Amino acid sequence: MKKGLVLEGGAMRGLFTAGVIDVMMEEGIDFDGLIGVSAGSSFGCNYKSRQPGRVLRYNLRFGRDPRYMGLRSLLTTGDLVGAEFAYHTLPLELDIFDIEAFESNPMEFYLVATDVATGSPAYYRMDRVDYDSLEWLRASASMPVVTRPVRVSDGRRMLDGGISDSIPLEYFQSLGYERNVVVLTQPRDYRKTASPAWLWRLLLPRCPAIARAMARRHEMYNSHLDYIASQSAAGHAFVIAPESPLPIGRVEMNPGKMQLVYDTGRRTALAILPRLKKFLLG
Repeated sequence: MKKGLVLEGGAMRGLFTAGVIDVMMEEGIDFDGLIGVSAGSSFGCNYKSRQPGRVLRYNLRFGRDPRYMGLRSLLTTGDLVGAEFAYHTLPLELDIFDIEAFESNPMEFYLVATDVATGSPAYYRMDRVDYDSLEWLRASASMPVVTRPVRVSDGRRMLDGGISDSIPLEYFQSLGYERNVVVLTQPRDYRKTASPAWLWRLLLPRCPAIARAMARRHEMYNSHLDYIASQSAAGHAFVIAPESPLPIGRVEMNPGKMQLVYDTGRRTALAILPRLKKFLLG
């Protein structure tokens, strides 16, 4: 029975996920595969490279660096997150991503992006670390409105995977992952509310399929939550989620809040560790 790890996005709420997966790595918990969306992929790749602590470390170190994220990057490059710095310079030169460990680890690593032309999800298996794969990783976390579409290796333009498949449990099950741990970055009882379709048309005039997907996103997201709840009740999924809303904005880089959210993830993982291990043993 293949065991999978499914990681939701949520921008800086993803530091909760970082805390959870660091505990799992420290405990020697292995999965056959991992699929991440947005921050779930850009942070989750450190599971395959076996680098606990790295996500928090580089976010604390570079969080207020204008090359990493912020208004200056948005105004000068069109991207809130500095593309070249965050996805190439940082992992290859400043806080080194362990490419050898990533590529030698047999765990399958998938990420989700959204095709700008269709508004549909695109799934990518990342087996190696090179410029093309890092651009797919960037595409998975490229939030609409504040990021330019990313042209990936097959020629398509992509944006954030959370637009079209926010919590891809069902997709992972279709690949044969029968026993899955799902890490959410909102409380279990959270439900997304609708946003006006006209607003997305106004904000994304050059990406009509993305605008339509964003207008329907609450329906997709809430149906995913209902499906996850049903799979959890059936014993096919183990859900890890914060007990209350995480006290951090999507792009907030306050060091104290980042540490707090990360620590919340660690505490949550430690509290459920015996039940988690029992679930994975089947």
